[in-house]
Amino acid sequence: MKVVVAKDAGYCYGVERALRITLKATKESPKPIFTLGPIIHNPQVVESLKARGVVPVHSIGEAENGTIIIRSHGIDPKIAQEAKKKGLRVIDATCPIVKKAQHCAQQLIEEGYDLVIVGERKHPEVEGIVAYARNHALIVEQPSDLDNFPHNKRVGVIVQTTQPFEKLLLVVSKLLPISKEVKIFNTICDATTARQEAARKLSKEVDVMVVVGGKNSANTTRLAEICRAENTTTYHVETAEEIDPKWFSNSATVGVTAGASTPDWLLEEVVKRLEKINSS
Repeated sequence: MKVVVAKDAGYCYGVERALRITLKATKESPKPIFTLGPIIHNPQVVESLKARGVVPVHSIGEAENGTIIIRSHGIDPKIAQEAKKKGLRVIDATCPIVKKAQHCAQQLIEEGYDLVIVGERKHPEVEGIVAYARNHALIVEQPSDLDNFPHNKRVGVIVQTTQPFEKLLLVVSKLLPISKEVKIFNTICDATTARQEAARKLSKEVDVMVVVGGKNSANTTRLAEICRAENTTTYHVETAEEIDPKWFSNSATVGVTAGASTPDWLLEEVVKRLEKINSS
């Protein structure tokens, strides 16, 4: 059984940056140290940070003193202001590409556009972008969400950074016939697109795909969806321990990819596990 790792897999720049900022804070910033929500969507990384004294909290109210780090997905700016008023040191680890989406949303609202956000309604990144849009935005998870969208003169469009480009095109194609003007900011992360294309390509060449990453990670889940869309048997695992040798009983080739919030050591453990299965 041949094991092939996708060309683009694992940590993206935004995730690496957030972790670098967090680890630096453990050495230089006032204790205790909190993150508002998990710093990235990977349970194993979050647990490893807890061992270093970095504790995720659900709200500012849980942090009475010390330092709070804004996670890579970003937050409502009012929450950051509230933290500063409490006397907390606030460190912003928002991904720069997410930050761009936030500013684009704010700009479109200030320019008088009706804003459409292509993304997942309950995803923390989207919730933060909506806050920058003063809560004046229509969130479109599927093009069908626009079936009752009124004819409009000016529509602005931005997109969650981990969404597939094809979905953005479908949404825009529905808006163009009913709008006098459509202003689009393509805020999809290039690294996300590269990972998705690499996963799609590899899934066409192998018998089984293994996608490594947090079950709570939108971009990792999307990689699994892309592989399954190619009619390739696909398994989404967080750790090597989840892998069942029976999955590969009739497989000559196995492809492996990992989400943008998956550390190299987890990916390497999965590859070693597959190689061990192959040699047994």
